[in-house]
Amino acid sequence: MAFNKIWYTVALGLLLPFSYAHTDFFTSIGHMTDLINTEKDLVVSLKDYIKAEESKLEQIKKWAEKLDQLTDTATKDPEGFLGHPVNAFKLMKRLNTEWGELESLVLKDMSDGFISNMTIQRQFFPNDEDQTGAAKALLRLQDTYNLDTDTLSRGNLPGVKHKSFLTAEDCFELGKIAYTEADYYHTELWMEQALKQLDEGEVSSADKVYILDYLSYAVYQQGDLSKAMTLTKRLLELDPEHQRANGNMKYFEYIMAKEKEANKSSTDSEDQMEKETEVKKKDYLPERRKYEMLCRGEGLKMTPRRQKRLFCRYYDGNRNPRYILGPVKQEDEWDKPRIVRFLDIISDEEIETVKELAKPRLRRATISNPITGALETAHYRISKSAWLSGYESPVVSRINTRIQDLTGLDVSTAEELQVANYGVGGQYEPHFDFGRKDEPDAFKELGTGNRIATWLFYMSDVSAGGATVFPEVGASVWPKKGTAVFWYNLFPSGEGDYSTRHAACPVLVGNKWVSNKWLHERGQEFRRPCTLSELE
Repeated sequence: MAFNKIWYTVALGLLLPFSYAHTDFFTSIGHMTDLINTEKDLVVSLKDYIKAEESKLEQIKKWAEKLDQLTDTATKDPEGFLGHPVNAFKLMKRLNTEWGELESLVLKDMSDGFISNMTIQRQFFPNDEDQTGAAKALLRLQDTYNLDTDTLSRGNLPGVKHKSFLTAEDCFELGKIAYTEADYYHTELWMEQALKQLDEGEVSSADKVYILDYLSYAVYQQGDLSKAMTLTKRLLELDPEHQRANGNMKYFEYIMAKEKEANKSSTDSEDQMEKETEVKKKDYLPERRKYEMLCRGEGLKMTPRRQKRLFCRYYDGNRNPRYILGPVKQEDEWDKPRIVRFLDIISDEEIETVKELAKPRLRRATISNPITGALETAHYRISKSAWLSGYESPVVSRINTRIQDLTGLDVSTAEELQVANYGVGGQYEPHFDFGRKDEPDAFKELGTGNRIATWLFYMSDVSAGGATVFPEVGASVWPKKGTAVFWYNLFPSGEGDYSTRHAACPVLVGNKWVSNKWLHERGQEFRRPCTLSELE
């Protein structure tokens, strides 16, 4: 019996938009979209491999069924069966040739195409840093937006289009990543969530013994000895021979005994000191907490009286010829510092052009080291950015002209248009745009003075999160596609306005694209004259 050869093709449409492997995928949703295409291609390749394997097994199955019937007949009367010369010939042929072909078919590896595709695509896969970065982003979102682990695990987030959930194994992985960072607070939260989902009957490869091992230690590190002992006892019920748990239990009992003795000698004065410290903590509101409250839409300091002084208007750029007949819509976002928003100021077509120009050049956003001046990545800035010059595209040139016309400031000394795309939980913690007095060389290389003002385009709507907040004054500005906000970083005297310290809140749900223009002092001498007062 001759076998038909199995012909199959495995799609190798690599869908690789760039000629090099990207790193830091987690810092840009825009670049992560390429991974979706990569994974889709792998799924197609995998399905082709499965079809090839199924086709192979189908032929083997047909051969087995045919031979099963034949051997049943032959074994009932071997001599009579072989008395027919054709049967004798076919038996010789089968055993000498066809069983060898069958052996070759069984041994044939159908995975070559799929493995080849995997090998090529693997160089474009995220790495451990990306996985850790994405995990830390979830923890950051949890803290910033006061999300409990159950809400996050079940994917109950505002504005989501594609709901997803975390398995017990996913929760365990988040807890482990927190543990490696010595973040025992989040280790406890996520190990407890993993344990809860297993207790509720979720089928998972996650092991309760491992979870309890991490959880008990994380709880102990936070000072809750009683809870640590309870968890260790539960672990020992599951695995009485667990060496580390048995050792920990003896140690916990020893520490508990020592604490009981120490508590007997504690004084009332210590209790009083603790109360005073607690009062001080309540009175002092650190910037981090202000920032997170503003990100949630809390802590806004705009009073009704001040609110009445904010207006919207049609603005012609101080009688600029381009806008006299077609003024733009402008509204006040804040009074001090004055922040204004321009509505419908950049079209969808312009936004797409800017994004397409920027996407191939997106690199992990950097900050300038205040001591060395060197550019370096920072954990508090999670995004990728690219720079676009006016001469590269008439669209970019037109945008630069628009900024000049509406601000009245010279853009020839401004920095190039910076385009930024935020990643998973993308953010930029509180910072100043201008160089402070302790950073005299901040923009020395540019030779254009300090950053006098900031123009910020919002190039996408964000389903949840992603606000621009000003912690010093309690202001929040929310992204709205097609709008731009503008503020001065310096007073007319050239002194820095410290109330403009601002931050980009983590993106909770959605994809945030922005572009900004930093305008500098040089060229503005007659456009924004200096005053004698430092704070004017």
